[in-house]
Amino acid sequence: MRRGDSNRQYLEVKTSPTLNFIEKLRNDFSSWLTRIFSLRPLRLCGERAMSQLIIPVFISNRGCPNRCVFCNEKKTAGDFPDRITESTFRGTALKYLNNKRRKVDRIQIAFYGGNFTGIDKSYQTKLLGFAKPFIEEGLIDSIRISTRPDYIDSERLDLLEKFHVGTVEIGAQSMVDEVLNLAGRGHSSSDVRNAVQILKDRGFETGVHLMVGLPGDSMEKFEYTVDEIIALHPDTVRIHPTIVFKDTALAESYRHSGYIPMTMADAIDYCKYALIRFEEAGIPVIRLGLQTTREMEEEGSIVAGPFHPAFRSLVEGSIFLDMASSLMELAKTKSREVTFTLSPKDVSNFRGLKNQNISMLKGLFNLAEISVKTDILQKRRSLVMAVCGKTYRTDKRSGVQGSRFKVQGLENSQP
Repeated sequence: MRRGDSNRQYLEVKTSPTLNFIEKLRNDFSSWLTRIFSLRPLRLCGERAMSQLIIPVFISNRGCPNRCVFCNEKKTAGDFPDRITESTFRGTALKYLNNKRRKVDRIQIAFYGGNFTGIDKSYQTKLLGFAKPFIEEGLIDSIRISTRPDYIDSERLDLLEKFHVGTVEIGAQSMVDEVLNLAGRGHSSSDVRNAVQILKDRGFETGVHLMVGLPGDSMEKFEYTVDEIIALHPDTVRIHPTIVFKDTALAESYRHSGYIPMTMADAIDYCKYALIRFEEAGIPVIRLGLQTTREMEEEGSIVAGPFHPAFRSLVEGSIFLDMASSLMELAKTKSREVTFTLSPKDVSNFRGLKNQNISMLKGLFNLAEISVKTDILQKRRSLVMAVCGKTYRTDKRSGVQGSRFKVQGLENSQP
């Protein structure tokens, strides 16, 4: 039996054909609602996204042997105490559970914000023990932790297995040793390879965290990092641009003109490239950009860098803009009216924040009217354009060329 299945019971009853039909309709509708409104979907390629609720508990930089140049844990973790008590833990967990409005496929407690497997074993055991009653009562399914790749070994994993840890996220950040050294990470790319392999061999769901725009990084180096992570094939990936927070070594370097942050345009391009490549490889990117905290919103907290609270929307919107532009270039039409059809779930990304994509397309191609239609049967992240009696199609995975996204393999046909 899989972890978390013990609290799911199924009752078989005898019913009439009419009642069976009604029940089937009800279940189908319920399933549809879950797909539409699920909390924090885990984006899986080629199948229905699994919805999950993550209950975050931040351990405030515990277990880290050194401080990375970009790290200001108080800003990124939010308002958590230096040491988690059982009362704090229970209060956090119950707040999320009591406010859960929809059914989800999986619920996990997540220990974030430090090197979990590097903290004192007795404190690890205490923290994991706080979660144990929630698992035994069927309130949560498992635990996830974040940690460093150089703190993974059999003994540490034995403890995690004992307490139902199902997911381990590795802070890789880059697979280029020069970049890791300049960031003050204190581990190598080989440590990442070894950690992911050990975790997969032991049956843990494995995630990898990457950063773009670290000191010494470049598009070529980031492409290499993406290639290396795809070769490791973790279960999930998180990516966010490097942000300069106050009270960090990076902020000091920036003030003395040493570190130059990425522009927002470059951050979007890097992440756009990575998102497409990972999805092509069947690796879900479960987050793009940093989760905003109240502390990050304080004046002066962010010194520089491409921060946006809806960063993923910027990236997804940019991809749709590229797709639409490529279709327009292929059509070579002089018509000033076009119609785009897409999945209902993609409309927001297609339009862009504040309808920026619509405005840009009108300006770029001298369009007077852009109609947007939806089709619930159309594949996510695909786009169909109709103009002058012809139909043109493409999708998000049509190709990546060089350092920029390019749509290839476009098809045109009579409707």
